[in-house]
Amino acid sequence: MINPVKLSDTLVVSTQAELADFAPLAAQGFKVVVCNRPDGETADQPATAAVRQAVEAAGMAFVDYPITPAIFPGDDLAKLGRLFDGSEGKVFAFCRTGTRCTNLWVASRSAAEREAAVAHAKTLGYDLTLAEKFN
Repeated sequence: MINPVKLSDTLVVSTQAELADFAPLAAQGFKVVVCNRPDGETADQPATAAVRQAVEAAGMAFVDYPITPAIFPGDDLAKLGRLFDGSEGKVFAFCRTGTRCTNLWVASRSAAEREAAVAHAKTLGYDLTLAEKFN
């Protein structure tokens, strides 16, 4: 079961999504789903291919952007930041707890936006260790 947390007007992050969660998300107006989990991170998560299929069947775009602490922030943080800002519509991003997604969002903020993003994420209880190391 997802636990959605609104980070901005265009981005909601969550814990692990299940295949049945995607059609309701599309009905809520989400246009893009971003998976920040590596495939097979835990035995109970759906495979990335199955997630992609469920997301696309629900009429949304799927972005696979798997992150671990060792490779944070990934290959194209600027592109991910534009996506988080709504370049393709409302975004739902998930990982195991929502923490990696939130760290990516904070790290993708401009210098002028970062302080407010950090404060917002901390009020929501997120550990920002990855973003703090990146900056």
